[in-house]
Amino acid sequence: MTATTALLPGVDEKYLALVGAGDEWGATDLVLALWEDGVAPEQLLLELIAPAQVRVGELWAANEWSVAREHAATATSERAIAALIARAAPRPTLGRITVACTDGEWHALPPRLVGEVLRLRGWRVDFLGANVPGPHLVTHLHQTGPDVVALSCALPTRLPRAHATLTACQAVGVPVLTGGRGFGVDGRHARLLGADGWAATATEAADILDSGWNPPARAPHDDLAHLADEEYTQLVRQRHKIIIGLLDRLRAGYPPMRDYDQRQADATAEDVTHIVDFLAAALYVNDASVFTEFLTWTASVLQARHVPLRALTVCLDLLGDDLRDFPRAGDLLTLGLAELSAGTVPGHDTVRPKR
Repeated sequence: MTATTALLPGVDEKYLALVGAGDEWGATDLVLALWEDGVAPEQLLLELIAPAQVRVGELWAANEWSVAREHAATATSERAIAALIARAAPRPTLGRITVACTDGEWHALPPRLVGEVLRLRGWRVDFLGANVPGPHLVTHLHQTGPDVVALSCALPTRLPRAHATLTACQAVGVPVLTGGRGFGVDGRHARLLGADGWAATATEAADILDSGWNPPARAPHDDLAHLADEEYTQLVRQRHKIIIGLLDRLRAGYPPMRDYDQRQADATAEDVTHIVDFLAAALYVNDASVFTEFLTWTASVLQARHVPLRALTVCLDLLGDDLRDFPRAGDLLTLGLAELSAGTVPGHDTVRPKR
């Protein structure tokens, strides 16, 4: 990508303010005006719209923006992207690529940006959006015959489904290029699960494909031999029972929860579900950082919502009691508690929880 005009200082904050206000016309007008002034479409996607979306997520995590405002901002950027691509009107001159989120993955804007960059580079792109079930994706491959599948996974909890999907795509002869933080910031989980390739950014993905990427056939591997202990399988089978029991005992083990209103109780149930699911994902890929990094991030999010760290550590202690017969899971819980108690997330206090 060659940018012809640099973004003016402050234009990023102006764009963020527009999407934060849900101003679709204003955001679109700004993007198109920059394009007409000579800023390359790919630059607008990756240096203006993508960073704004990162800020949107950070503002939600800091409890400065609501979920509704976050969603409105994302929808506003989607409109601006569509208008920019329609105005640029790239025509396909290369091969065909299917871009999709893995089954259960709802973060569709990052792969949308990848797809639009590829479209600008001359590829014919089928963007299938969020939460694409594996069998339906394979059916699409049979119907359209793409050269490559670009598969996105933002959350490690979707990795088992991503594994099934990429294996199914490869079985019908279509190589899979993966992306998204769920595969690890260095792509380690993509390699573990047998992906044909991994790209850290949209530009890297486009450059890989532009280079005439033709991945060699992968030799059989047993990098998932750790699953033979069946801890992951048993945890998933007992998931619902574990979550329900954990919530019941959390009310006794963490007294402030008894005074929660329905909204707080629902939020707690969602947090507990995420804890169990991230633990399962860490077991699947045998990577402690999947779980511990989620815990430190969760602690910072709870802190922004004035929930004391003790609420999280009590939950982990109780979960450890449930998983006494799961040695790998127990080790992960011990590591997570150690990181939290080591002061990884400073600033927690013991104020009354509220959300």
